[in-house]
Amino acid sequence: MVVRQPVVSTTGLSILRLTFLGTSAAMPTLHRNVSGLAVKAGSDLLLFDCGEGSQRQMIRFGTGFSVDAVFFTHFHADHYLGIIGFLRTLGMGGRTESLTLYGPPPAKKILDTAIHLGVDRLAFPVEVQELRGGEVLKRQGYSVRAVRVDHRVNALGYALEEDTRPGRFDAEAAKALGVPHGPEFGKLQKGQPITLADGTVVTPDQVLGQSRAGRRVVISGDTRPCAAMVEASRECDLLVHEATFSDDEQSRALETRHSTAREAGKVAAEAKAKRLVLTHLSSRHDVDPRPLLEQARQEFSGVCDVAFDGFTVELPLRE
Repeated sequence: MVVRQPVVSTTGLSILRLTFLGTSAAMPTLHRNVSGLAVKAGSDLLLFDCGEGSQRQMIRFGTGFSVDAVFFTHFHADHYLGIIGFLRTLGMGGRTESLTLYGPPPAKKILDTAIHLGVDRLAFPVEVQELRGGEVLKRQGYSVRAVRVDHRVNALGYALEEDTRPGRFDAEAAKALGVPHGPEFGKLQKGQPITLADGTVVTPDQVLGQSRAGRRVVISGDTRPCAAMVEASRECDLLVHEATFSDDEQSRALETRHSTAREAGKVAAEAKAKRLVLTHLSSRHDVDPRPLLEQARQEFSGVCDVAFDGFTVELPLRE
């Protein structure tokens, strides 16, 4: 496993919110755009896939354009062609800070071409980094892990994992130890020891409860059900899994290396995920996705939803 950009964090994320920009498979429909998912992770805004029209969807649903990184699951057209216009929109909006695009090989070849399409040179630097299954990117308060999945082309899912959060702060215990209310409280809450005026050292373990596990979100991208996705999703707070087809389209799912809604439900059940959201729906289910939801729920007893464009999920802190 390779870890890049190490960052030490003890505070976790203030917010973890997903906004579905596009929930259709292969092509846009009257009601659904092609793939795109905006994730607000603390102060970061991440984009997972960028289908055509994603920038307009970001305007519609109020995510803003201050994107810190873009992660591509694979390079079928409905998952990445929107990056061409998106980068131009950022440039026209006055962006100057660099942006990194991540994805499986051949990310460099495909995205380098996309970056340089158009008449004007971008006013900000864009870097492309290729990822392979098992690689981990450490960011402030969380990490993003690439998961190799089973599709027709080289493809990745992603697991966003919040850092372990400190236990609850016991203000009364701190006062009993002589800690004055103020900045010292904050340092202890962040896991830092302090020294009192009389030389006494107070350590975080004296005033903090048991540490709390961070939240975990797993995004499948396009894939057949696979062991790697089950393993990555173990007891996750939210699994976003493609559900392109229904039961009567099983042969088509096998042919195209996609999943049915029932299969997505089985993955969530085997992984013991807390919540499942279905996305990437065939146009056949554009207007009425209820059969997909019913089939998934027959396999998965947890909270289950079918995403629509603009659907938002905000995950509460684990207690």
